[in-house]
Amino acid sequence: MGSDIGANIRREREAHGWSQARLAREICRAAGVVGEPVGRQEVSRWETGKRKPREWLPFLAAALGVPVGALSAAQAPTEPPLPTLADFLPEGDPLAPLSARDGRRVGMGQVVDLQQRVHGLRLADDVLAGGDLIRPALRELRSAVKLYREGSHTGEVGRQLLRQIGELAQIAGWIASDAGRHDEAERIYRLGISAARQAEDHTLAGNIAGSLAYQLSNTGREAEGVTLAQAALNDAGPDAPAKARALYLDRVAWAHTKAGGTDNGQRAMRALGEAGQALSEDSEGTESPAYLYWVDAGELRVMESRVYTELRKPLRAVPLLREVLGGYDATHTRELALYLSWLAVALADANEPEEAAAVADRVITIASDVASERTAERVRVILRRLEDYADVPEVAALLAEHQAA
Repeated sequence: MGSDIGANIRREREAHGWSQARLAREICRAAGVVGEPVGRQEVSRWETGKRKPREWLPFLAAALGVPVGALSAAQAPTEPPLPTLADFLPEGDPLAPLSARDGRRVGMGQVVDLQQRVHGLRLADDVLAGGDLIRPALRELRSAVKLYREGSHTGEVGRQLLRQIGELAQIAGWIASDAGRHDEAERIYRLGISAARQAEDHTLAGNIAGSLAYQLSNTGREAEGVTLAQAALNDAGPDAPAKARALYLDRVAWAHTKAGGTDNGQRAMRALGEAGQALSEDSEGTESPAYLYWVDAGELRVMESRVYTELRKPLRAVPLLREVLGGYDATHTRELALYLSWLAVALADANEPEEAAAVADRVITIASDVASERTAERVRVILRRLEDYADVPEVAALLAEHQAA
């Protein structure tokens, strides 16, 4: 019975498009109580069957606009539901406020200050690698979580702090992943998804989930990457900003590409087409979150070319990569090395080993000065791919110089 009630509560809440925090507020409003005697954690316990609503059941039904019996009725067996982002949250609640606060009052001034630091870290990531930024990124994240948990703040300030923690977790997770600290990155990403959902910012939650899906796809967990990338897209819904939907679809395309197989290849191509369509719906009058500043047609072309490379379609990949790299900002050294690495592999697939070796040499030169595990792994991929052309003088020279290292 308890599990049926929990499943019914979750079903009705999701039908309203409400977060657990929103439902908790609606219950208190229906009960006419002051304060928040019911919070997000209590709703979570009801939905997971850890507790029963008991005396709150009538107010819960009133908030959801359903009879009490509809919540306690046994559920008929159904098809397994699609995964949602809630399935990927960390156990427990690392963002729960401490029972004893230090009394420090936190206002919008601190939120704005945190927002500026997060944006500064994001801009730094454009030109520096994970190994250079991991320490300040983790320091900023710990400080932000401490500020939220130990400070005293209004509900709105708390939500804004959670949103900034989510943004900070996305870039800190990305940095940790780039530094090769994948377990750390996953914990950070899951913390960020939790913060974004508690702040009721579904666009941000989707962005963080997409970043985690990208890591899973690239670290041997391809099936999980597909599931999470699709969950991020589904949870965001059709009303997400155009740039956000384009990015989610890009992540879906990459996840299917890495999963391999003909069917996944077709799904990847379909997602790429939908990403391009979503971005074409963006306009100057459409407001997108500031953290999506980098999502544009050029970035979609890069992902498209990478998908073509993975699918062994070099005649499509090479022209796209040349087009993007022709005007690329050379100060973004990590991305430059990564994009060139895809070009090197595509040229090898196109049976152009001499040119592939020349591009590979440039990648290795750039990567030697970049503290990034991503670029290091791409160098290893290139060298393995070029082994098929070990009898070509240019390739032989490159392998002799760099393979041992």
